[in-house]
Amino acid sequence: MADQSISRARADSIDDKTIDSSAPGPKSKEVVNGDDTQDAFGSDYPDGGLRAWLVVVGTMASTFSTFGYVNAWGAFQSYYQDTILSDSDPSKISWIGSVQYSLILLPGLLTGRLFDLGYFRLPYFIASIVLIAATFLVAECKEYWQFLLCQGFAIGIACGMMFGPTMGVIGHWFKHRRGIALGLSATGSSIGGTIFPIAASKLIPLVGFKWTMRIIGFILIFSCAISNLTLQRRLPPKHVEGGLLNLAAFKQASYSVYCFGSFVAFLGLYTVLTYIDVSSKFYGVSPNFSFYLVSIANASSGFGRIVTGFAVDRVGAVNYIAPMTVFAGVLTYAWPFAHSQASMIVIAIIYGFASGAYISSFLIPLFELGDIADIGRRTGMCMSIAAIGALAGPPISGAINSSTGGFNAVGYYAGSMIMLSVTLMLVTRHLVLGKLRGRF
Repeated sequence: MADQSISRARADSIDDKTIDSSAPGPKSKEVVNGDDTQDAFGSDYPDGGLRAWLVVVGTMASTFSTFGYVNAWGAFQSYYQDTILSDSDPSKISWIGSVQYSLILLPGLLTGRLFDLGYFRLPYFIASIVLIAATFLVAECKEYWQFLLCQGFAIGIACGMMFGPTMGVIGHWFKHRRGIALGLSATGSSIGGTIFPIAASKLIPLVGFKWTMRIIGFILIFSCAISNLTLQRRLPPKHVEGGLLNLAAFKQASYSVYCFGSFVAFLGLYTVLTYIDVSSKFYGVSPNFSFYLVSIANASSGFGRIVTGFAVDRVGAVNYIAPMTVFAGVLTYAWPFAHSQASMIVIAIIYGFASGAYISSFLIPLFELGDIADIGRRTGMCMSIAAIGALAGPPISGAINSSTGGFNAVGYYAGSMIMLSVTLMLVTRHLVLGKLRGRF
């Protein structure tokens, strides 16, 4: 009930003033205190208009370049296993992708704090340069440690430095339509996750691996240019006591349980995306088609994210993503038993749609679990905790696969983690609402 009172008090604090969205970026770094801060953070949100929707376009380009790029890892895992790194264990190769998955979330602790303090555009621009340079360097890699360093660490850190504050920017421009704004933003990752695997698989036989990575680098130059030109903070920074961590937030039971649930969810969610290509070839699906499964899952995820955006604005984030995550868990259980091309396509479509709901919207409940002025730090802490799950999940699945020689136990493990995360989401909901019915 304490969490419920906090939520009500925060909602009552919103007044009817507006903020000038035309102020240039550098001026927005001025720290505001006292009544001015309350006016700024209690103001009306644009929730639309040309400038706000341009921000959404920028976030779509940003998620295309970051999460979309990283979500294409399944195609690279399959290619490396068959060619360049064929002498390495699949679980070992999966560490490259796991480092990417975790680092896209882990820097949120730093980027969230920087965002709260008003630093956004310069760190974002530097990270964009690192992402593009690392992609060109992957083209020159030949050894496992080189791929781990360039594609795992460098690309992962760059994506993380870009992705975290991107979500914070949406929180500055949208409130009542925040769900659809985040849903549209997340479709960028689905577009990237659809295009990059197909581009890689088609281009490698035509121009070779090196030029394929260089072409991907040129694509990233274009998409990163869009995001750097359109993304901008709206609200002034607020002086919030403390450093990178706000440990007091964990005294709020709902926040602590939700963060732990995010960690558990990412232990299982990326397993199907990582291994569906590999498992389909294991069961006899043609290699000429198997690489499309990652793209199919990511394309379906895009539709799932758009629907999720509308749904969470109407019924509440957890009220929608919890049942959809149950579907993702069920499909994870079913995935190892899909042995034909047709059944694999069905798994990819439904799993992509269902998992997209969670991946695109798991940060939305955090906006209701604290002050908007501290949103960067709170989301950063949650993302960093979730990153540990994203780092460990695929290698654990790979180790289970190597030890059992199949994917049945992998599905049982990953599906169970997803189902446990749903339970923790529902516990969070009860802690906030204190009753069975209600919007959250």
